[in-house]
Order: sequence, then C-alpha cells, then structure tokens
Amino acid sequence: MFKKILSRSAVMMATLATATGAALGPAQASAYAPPLSDARIAVHFDRAQGRTPENIALAPGGDAYVTFAAGRQVAKVTPDGATKVLATLPAPADGGVHTPVLGFALTTGIVRAPDATLYFLYATGTPDLTGLWRLRPGGRPQRIAALPAHGLPNGLALDARTHTLYITDSVLGTIWRVPTRGGVPTAWSTAPELAPAGFLGANGLKFRGGELWATNLDQGTVLRIPIQRDGRAGRVRTEATGLRGIDDFAFTGHGEQLLAALNGSSQVALVQPDGSHSIVLSGADGLQNPTSIALSGTRVYVTSAAYLTARDPNMLLARLTK
Repeated sequence: MFKKILSRSAVMMATLATATGAALGPAQASAYAPPLSDARIAVHFDRAQGRTPENIALAPGGDAYVTFAAGRQVAKVTPDGATKVLATLPAPADGGVHTPVLGFALTTGIVRAPDATLYFLYATGTPDLTGLWRLRPGGRPQRIAALPAHGLPNGLALDARTHTLYITDSVLGTIWRVPTRGGVPTAWSTAPELAPAGFLGANGLKFRGGELWATNLDQGTVLRIPIQRDGRAGRVRTEATGLRGIDDFAFTGHGEQLLAALNGSSQVALVQPDGSHSIVLSGADGLQNPTSIALSGTRVYVTSAAYLTARDPNMLLARLTK
C-alpha cells in the first residue's frame, strides 16, 4: 500500500521539481557551510513503512516529535535515535485518493504545547477526518476542529499566550485560526500572497514576537503578517524572495535570520534579515527533499521526506555557530 501512496506522491511532487527548475536528485553543492558545522544523519527512517517525516516539534531533553506523512502517524524520536509511533490516524474510506493535489492522506504540521500536548494536522480530502487533531500525554488522538476537505492543512503554529493555533492551507491560500480547546476555525487571512500558483501556496508557519511568519512554496517567498490588537491580520510584508520550493523554516535566534528548507533542490538556505540568502546544507550532507527545520540552542534538526529522491528519508543534525 505504501509503495502505491509514495509512487503517487512522487508523481505529484515532481510538479514541484519541474516548477522550481530543480533536479530530482540531491543538489551537488559542497558540504555544509558556515555558520553550520558537524552535519550528520542522526536517524534513517523506513520509507517502505510510510515513514516520510513531514514536520517536527522539539521537547526539552532532546526528544523530537515528527509526523510521518505517508504513514498517517505521529512519532517520538529520542536523542539516541529510537523511534516510537504514538498514534496512527484512521485511513479515509476512499484511501485518501481525493486529498487535494497530492492524492494520499497525510499528517502534516505539528506543535508541542508547554503542557506536552501535541497538536497536529491531518489532510484526507474527506470531511470526517481532515482537520486539527490533539494528542495529550498517554491519551488517544482526537480531532478538535474540522477543516475544509477541499483544502490541504499544512503548517501549524501556536501562540501559547492567547491559546491560539494558526494553520496554513496550501491549496486554499488561507491561514486559519483555532483556539487550543478546539472549535470552528476562522479564516484569519486570505491575502493573495498566500495563494498557490499551480501547486502549493502557504506552507511553513511560525509565531514570533506577536507576528506570524509564513512561506509560500510556489512563490518562493517568506512572508510576515502582524497580529493586530484586535486579533485580526495586518498587512502582509514579503521579507525574502527567490527561495524556490521553500517548505518549513526556523529562526536561528539571531534577530530575524532564519534557516529555510528548500524541498525540491534538497537544500537548506540561511536567509538574512535583508532577504539575501546562501546555501548552507545540501544533498552532499544527506538531505533528501527536506521538509522541516527546528532548533534547540545551537543544535539544528532537519527532516527529509525523500518524496522525489525516493531513497533515504532521514533526520539530520548540525551545529549552529551564533
């Protein structure tokens, strides 16, 4: 079953490589560049089991929580590389073939709240399963908000101060807002900068300093959206361009500098506050269509789903010199 799912996903994701001008194999740039060092593959995942890591959230102590897209799973990866599946979501009755754009059901964005609750997204193309899900420690997964079945919920960010979750929809070009207790989603922003241009639009999402930052995969952009005093979305500002195939990202802790996963080209870019960028990791370091990035201190985590390379989904670790 997973071979069929991954085959369909490879066909659909090839659109990304074509649209961005990226080759299907990993980039041939030299190994890691400053300010990153000591890059290594820490964990190899089993593609045959659908363990294609899509997103990552970190916990104190070094545990990493990941969504395995094709496996419809949420898992914990310990510092020694052991992987434990915490939940497998129910398969849609149609097998997921009506999931927009991709044609297979997949778990996507994930965040971890201070009380260790995990929130994550599931896209199936069916109204009974698509939406925002919650997993409390020792509990079972529960959908707490339904999202449009004709959309593709993808990126997820948490504002812990207001107990609010924000969700990018890569097909509908929308950022949704949902309370952590669950309920009916509100379309927080439908700005044109979020829209797709043939494949996937708004993708990665992070909350920082009273603002939301998002990426647009098709447009190759990094966007900043202020949260106004009344909670509404402010004017969208484009902070960086030319990042073709950008997926998830993470701030380095040095102002507005960030690291961005470039999916189709199997690269990670260091994006400066002025929007300029340079490649700091590539296929030469083991990247296989990177999907998400997270930082804990100076440690950088990069997950690769190998959607296009179809070889080695993995998690890479590197050191950041600040």
